[in-house]
Amino acid sequence: MITLDVLAGGGAVRHAFFTREGGVSDGMFASLNCGFGSGDDPAKVARNRAIAAERLGVDAARLITCYQIHSAEVLTVAAPWRREDSPRADGMVTDRPGIALGVLAADCAPVLFADSAARVIGAAHGGWRGALGGVMEATVAAMVALGAMPARIRAGIGPCIAQPSYEVGPEFPGRFAATDAASDRFFVPAARPGHFRFDLPGYIAHRLRKLGLGAVADAACDTVADPARFFSYRRACLAGERDYGRALAAITLGG
Repeated sequence: MITLDVLAGGGAVRHAFFTREGGVSDGMFASLNCGFGSGDDPAKVARNRAIAAERLGVDAARLITCYQIHSAEVLTVAAPWRREDSPRADGMVTDRPGIALGVLAADCAPVLFADSAARVIGAAHGGWRGALGGVMEATVAAMVALGAMPARIRAGIGPCIAQPSYEVGPEFPGRFAATDAASDRFFVPAARPGHFRFDLPGYIAHRLRKLGLGAVADAACDTVADPARFFSYRRACLAGERDYGRALAAITLGG
């Protein structure tokens, strides 16, 4: 698993961006696939999530994820829910110790947040739609509502698709520039005429820094380019594979 110094909380906060290694799944899902939305054996996915929860020091039933919909919907969590009751959202915040907020991704950017002084944490699923739609801002606002301060919030952007791997269509730059003219710098021309390569983690970091956060860090890992360590939706599509695993990123407050 990958950790970022920016999220270290002196024992008050534990976090991890898990790689695909160290689980029980096999084949295209090998091995730490934590996504029940894949075609993997649900029993193996449950075991993988239990392995991840154990590494975070929480009970498996207290590791929660949402049914992610590429939105700016953010929930304030007071108690864990059952998997079959997972709400539709792309961000979560809490001030309750012992609950692990989890994000599933296979190229989208998992982003974890912590204000250790206020003992408030957050997690967001950052695909391009959610990032453009404001999921990062909504997550920070929900943390502030629990007592966090932007200047104390530290954010870590986990492994995701990087610019060299992320070709997008001609409509993308204008869509982003319509909300922020500074977005142009996150697009460079691709080899295919009229297409571009998009810097998703750079764009997310830009949006977070505009909020005045205390620190923003990027794991700087390209999920598409590293099949040994990461699942990737885009890589699976390019290879003609029918499915793909999902990696977990999670954060929790100590007791």
